[in-house]
Amino acid sequence: MSDRDTRGLNSPLAQELLERARALGPTLKERSAQCEAMSKVPDETIADFQDAGFFKILQSEKYGGYELDPQVYYGVVLEIAKHCMSSAWVLSVIGVHNWQLNLFDPQAAAEVWKDDPSVLISSSYAPVGLVKPVDGGFMLTGRWSFSSGCEHCKWVFLGAVVPVEGQPWDIKNYRTFLVPLDDYKIEKNWDVVGLKGTGSHDIELSDVFVPEHRTHFMLGDTTSDKHSDKRALYRLPFMQVFSRAVCTATLGALESALEDYIQVAQFRIAGGQMMRDHGDSKKVAAQVKANIESMKLIMMNSFDEMLKSAETGIEIDMVERARYRYESSMVADRCIELSSKMLKAAGSGGIRNNSPLLKKHLNMLASQAHVANVSESFELNLGGILFGHEPTELGL
Repeated sequence: MSDRDTRGLNSPLAQELLERARALGPTLKERSAQCEAMSKVPDETIADFQDAGFFKILQSEKYGGYELDPQVYYGVVLEIAKHCMSSAWVLSVIGVHNWQLNLFDPQAAAEVWKDDPSVLISSSYAPVGLVKPVDGGFMLTGRWSFSSGCEHCKWVFLGAVVPVEGQPWDIKNYRTFLVPLDDYKIEKNWDVVGLKGTGSHDIELSDVFVPEHRTHFMLGDTTSDKHSDKRALYRLPFMQVFSRAVCTATLGALESALEDYIQVAQFRIAGGQMMRDHGDSKKVAAQVKANIESMKLIMMNSFDEMLKSAETGIEIDMVERARYRYESSMVADRCIELSSKMLKAAGSGGIRNNSPLLKKHLNMLASQAHVANVSESFELNLGGILFGHEPTELGL
């Protein structure tokens, strides 16, 4: 039996995890209003995710994790998003951090998980922090926004660029800084139209010492000797893994919205006939379904190719790597477009505040604001590479 057979989407453990995600659906749907009202995923939901083993999917086996393929992880997120996109978003983002921590110096993971391997890490990767190199590490100051699920976490990943003499701000010196809860404060200011339950508050700190071993080069080479003894999972490019984490929940929400749309069509009268019999309504349903399955297949294939490359050491052509990032960044755009078509076809009932189609549309709209889902720069990058230019996006 191959490694992919025991760790891939069709493995017994993967199928069990997916079934646990489906079983949680009714409970998550019931809690979704509470999640939104609190601007926070309920503690009970995080506990359910822990009990189900979802945060272990990409975590190192050394700390009780499963080290499964990313497709398993994204498959679970898709199922969760059908019932509560905010809960899925928090699971998706925080769960990736358990993967990223294995890219740090091993001492960092030991500090976070030595006493409790269930400890969670939130993040805000925007390189807005001020960094001062000092003996043994760095002094970090700043305020970061959009740290999803931070109230459930005891550590945070923060982004900043380390200044180098002669080049004070160079994106190639972009690092993640790992900081414990005692060293920062959470400014609760999450007030938005969608993804209300993610609790993506601000993180603030001043003159905090971060040792060298608690930093990670975001754009580093994951094929280096540092990772040669690790499973292929940990030799995937960070940006490819994380970008998929912030579009998968959107796709799951669209899949759920299609189910709502089909339900509306059973009872609504449109143009003098039942909506379910209306030609335009049928076309919209077909377009949404086909696009959902197409996006799933495209992203599954991308990660199959990247894992194959990580396993064999045969590099993927830059055009293909740029295409993977672009395709991932387009998911939110396509979901919004398709959701808009369903809203329009659903008529005036779709704009009521209690409309499930509208609520999911606003959640998808909020996801579109994440920088990894802003497709224009990735589109220009791919087109430029096809024309013979150097990549303008790093970390491919």
